Amino acid sequence: MIEHKKINNQLLKNMILNLILLTLIFGTFSIFILSQFNNYLYSSVDNEIRQFESNLQKIALLTSEQHSSFFPKKNLNDEEIIAEVQEFLNAIENPRIVTILRDSDGEVIATSLSVKYFSEYIDKTNLPRMDKNQIYELKVTAENSSYYYHGITTKILLSDGETYLVDILINTNSEKQMLENFTKTLSIGTIIVIVLSIIISWYIAKRTVTPIVKSYKKQTEFVQNASHELRTPLTIIQAKQELLLQSPQSKIIDKSEDIALTLNETRRLKKMISELMELARTDNNKSTINKAKTNINNLAKDVIPPYQEMANMQNKKMQLNVNCNKEINIDKNAIKQLIIILLDNALKYTEENDNIEIDIHNRDDKLFINVKDTGIGISDEGLKHIFERFYREDKARSREKGGTGLGLSIAHTIVKKHGGSIKLIHNKPKGTIAIIKI
Repeated sequence: MIEHKKINNQLLKNMILNLILLTLIFGTFSIFILSQFNNYLYSSVDNEIRQFESNLQKIALLTSEQHSSFFPKKNLNDEEIIAEVQEFLNAIENPRIVTILRDSDGEVIATSLSVKYFSEYIDKTNLPRMDKNQIYELKVTAENSSYYYHGITTKILLSDGETYLVDILINTNSEKQMLENFTKTLSIGTIIVIVLSIIISWYIAKRTVTPIVKSYKKQTEFVQNASHELRTPLTIIQAKQELLLQSPQSKIIDKSEDIALTLNETRRLKKMISELMELARTDNNKSTINKAKTNINNLAKDVIPPYQEMANMQNKKMQLNVNCNKEINIDKNAIKQLIIILLDNALKYTEENDNIEIDIHNRDDKLFINVKDTGIGISDEGLKHIFERFYREDKARSREKGGTGLGLSIAHTIVKKHGGSIKLIHNKPKGTIAIIKI
């Protein structure tokens, strides 16, 4: 229960961390997009304003120089000032541009808009008194409506020798509305992304913790099974030794059965510990495969004869078919262990007069090992779990025969480390066939 709580806490921490990282990434990306869109949206407007200003300055300067060369300076009234500026504007007419003419004190003389609201409300707007050539934003409010402009204030010299201010404005309501709509869409998208980030963060965190959970369950199950399997032979050994101590005067021959049972359990215990160490090395990736070119015919002749003798002693028939016409690149010791495990299982789970057939051959640089028996076989459900550690379909029968439930798990590991495959199928009408391809 405590371990389960720790795993859930770790899962929550991983999810929060993933959520923060994803939110930062998408948030930064959204801000960058919004900034770029804003710059792109207004850049064309600002460039148009500056181009208009540049043209106005050139025309005003040229006109002023020509006038000062041929005509004396004279005082101009407002109508004459407006007319002179209007001539400049007509030369560079732009329907998008709105201009405001002001005197050097900043008082509005005229606007280029005849619309009533503009002339009425422009005096209520604080126009900038600007000496620097900078783009500014202007807001004009009229009858519950707001109008936005980007503008720049420039100075021009008229024929009277006086300097006047001209505000060059472009309405940006459409751009502002577009930016607001884009910001709204981006905000909704960001919220959706954040929600998706929560789901993705949970999924990623769960995927991250899953191997840990599997490893923990595997380790817990391994310890429990190992403890159970080790306890049985130790209990038997302890019980038999205590019985021997209760009869110190007895002769060995009188207690030979107890001693033999103790020795059998000791051997089984030793074998189990050896197999557990092998699996532990595999789990820690300390078990390595040292491949080398190997003559399979010679290997089979070294390993199989002792088991053929054991089969004869048990009134079983063991037939060997070896046909390997070339050396195969394998780990010799590991394949020996694999064959021993398969033959050991075949002998354990066959009865008198049963047949065991070993077929070893090569094809296209691949090694094939098939072990077929006519023994007690295994159920369909057992085939699903046969390579699991400590799995035994009939535990009592397996223990009687000295089985530990680890052999096929080790065999599976050996084959996988060679990059091969192993499977067990039913042998008709009875028995089992082990098929290995390396």
